[in-house]
Amino acid sequence: MIDLLYQHRVDPNVPIEDVAGTVKELIKEGKVKYFGLSEAGSATIKKAHVIQSVTAVQNQYSIWTREPEAEVLPICKELGIGFVPWGPLGTGFLAGNITADTKFDSATDLRAVFPRFTPDAIKANMPLVEMLNGIASKKGTSTVQIALAWLLAKEPFIVPIPGMDKLIYLDDNIKSTQVDISENDLKEIEDGLSKIQIHGARLNEELLSISEE
Repeated sequence: MIDLLYQHRVDPNVPIEDVAGTVKELIKEGKVKYFGLSEAGSATIKKAHVIQSVTAVQNQYSIWTREPEAEVLPICKELGIGFVPWGPLGTGFLAGNITADTKFDSATDLRAVFPRFTPDAIKANMPLVEMLNGIASKKGTSTVQIALAWLLAKEPFIVPIPGMDKLIYLDDNIKSTQVDISENDLKEIEDGLSKIQIHGARLNEELLSISEE
């Protein structure tokens, strides 16, 4: 049995009601347990949920990618749907190890074509990392932990999925659950963000064209 079956991009040529209906049948047959959507907008989520309860929505969301806050997070809260942010560390930028000199292999790393990861954009966006570094230093944590703890503090139904390929990264991520982000901390972060302009689109045009957010 598949525990959680995601439609990882909404197919514009297939009504979401048909997709939800098919998953509903799979659930009845005992082949699937729960239904999820990814990179879906609020209208799609609502339409799907009428046919088959949506358990989770997985959209890109982080301190520097906040589109879900406008409509998707409110509808998830209203309908009791879990929200799973992918790219919660800004696809690596919020970890603080990327500089304007960082090279991305276009054959293996999609960031090579992301507008937000050009040398100029990286340089322009560095104040965000510096702001997070300042908060992390005061709390004796890492920028990674602050970025993840910020998400966990936003809503109880938010469960980020950071990518990692080393045990040390896993340990750093897990420790974020022990970081206390108070209302004052959230306000400090918001105040800091209000003074920072994020440069570059979150994805390239091709990927944005198949995302509803």
